[in-house]
Amino acid sequence: MERIGTYGVVRKLGEGGMGTVWLAKSRGGRLVAVKLVRPELAGDPAFRARFRAEVAAARSVGGFHTAPVVDADPEAAEPWLATAYVPGPTLSQLLAAEGPMDEPRLRELGAALAEALQAIHRCGLVHRDLKPGNIVMAGDGPRVLDFGIARAMDDARLTTTGTAFGTPGFLAPEQAEGHDVGPAADVFAFGAVLVAAAGGSAFGGGTPVAQIYRSVHGDPDLSAVPDALRALVAACLAKAPEWRPTTEELLDRLSPLDGPPAASAAPTSYALAPPRERDTPVPPGTGERDTPGPPGAGDVPPQGAPGLAPQVPVPVPPPPAYPPSAYGAGSVSAAPAPPYAAGPPYAPGAGPGGGALPPSPYGPGAPIPPPGAAAGQGMPEFLAMDRKNAVVLDHAGVSLGTDGQVAEVPWHAVDFAWCERAAGRGHTLLVGVSLRDGTVFSCAVTTRRPAELEAWIVQFNATLSYYSPEED
Repeated sequence: MERIGTYGVVRKLGEGGMGTVWLAKSRGGRLVAVKLVRPELAGDPAFRARFRAEVAAARSVGGFHTAPVVDADPEAAEPWLATAYVPGPTLSQLLAAEGPMDEPRLRELGAALAEALQAIHRCGLVHRDLKPGNIVMAGDGPRVLDFGIARAMDDARLTTTGTAFGTPGFLAPEQAEGHDVGPAADVFAFGAVLVAAAGGSAFGGGTPVAQIYRSVHGDPDLSAVPDALRALVAACLAKAPEWRPTTEELLDRLSPLDGPPAASAAPTSYALAPPRERDTPVPPGTGERDTPGPPGAGDVPPQGAPGLAPQVPVPVPPPPAYPPSAYGAGSVSAAPAPPYAAGPPYAPGAGPGGGALPPSPYGPGAPIPPPGAAAGQGMPEFLAMDRKNAVVLDHAGVSLGTDGQVAEVPWHAVDFAWCERAAGRGHTLLVGVSLRDGTVFSCAVTTRRPAELEAWIVQFNATLSYYSPEED
């Protein structure tokens, strides 16, 4: 490829969720980063319409901490978007090379990102994919990339696949569930970025499905965050959007107008909403739970591109062995329970902080991955969830979350499993799992979209057929 629009291509920078990113030069010699849309998106009229509107809005975004949109052609056979080229490593690359940030650097990073998000939100945009790979650490401070295309991609993917655009581990619960999102979704991702910059992982490692599940139903792991910032980050990662701080509130906490913040400032709770009524989500740090589920150097390339930066590896502790009857006290019945009966109370997981167990190693009957492949890599996964319940099938086994309790069962303990439409309960998927010891668990997950229920049934059966243990 020699030219995109009027821009001469210099070299390929990489590939991301939208398409290929190229370093190019204008006829006047200015360097730009040109993002060329993938063919499958280019052929979607709905994507083109949204892309056109989002690019128009993105041109108005100013501020010190973004890479401005300088040109675009939504009508081209292959639509493209050009932003100012910002030299420097991504935050992801910087962390891999230099390690975690201390509190003063976290404050500086947080203030810069809050200011960037504020500029984006004031133009009526929501980024929807803020992550370390989309933040370039330029010489004059962090720059946020790709704020002009996220919503267009999100809408296109929801239309074609029923799944939300974004990066597991940084997706807000409402975004992961396919609901409408606003600026608060970016604040959630902001909190996860600060956890990563501190050397942690808000929702752990493992497969993308497991990370999405934890972000919706689990508690974030804030152990790597300095004490003075922990309450603020916890507020950003609140499950309910209304409990999260605004970008102005973030700036007030990280860089107050009346002077620099004290490094030893004591953490305080973030009271951002009136007293809750029954069933209103509880903000983090209160000691209560409002959702089910487990908690959970080298040469630096000159330009960051989404999806290219190597991620900082997060060590995952080895799982405890599953002894006989390890599925929770009182969970084994004398005789098999009738199908679809409510299962016994699930015991909390045995992971750090009382949360979910980390992904377990391959058990008998589970397929063996290709040599050199990481556990779960390239293997099918299934996830269905609503605000209260969730069903996960992956290489580790079956996870059922119901009303704050979680059962995690390795494949070698499963006798058989099934799913069906729940009669008279709207668009509800009913899942049952019968164990070899006679215990039966069940879980119901509801969606507002009939097509999603049909997709769940197909995907559940396809995933189950892949992992089902062979008959003895």
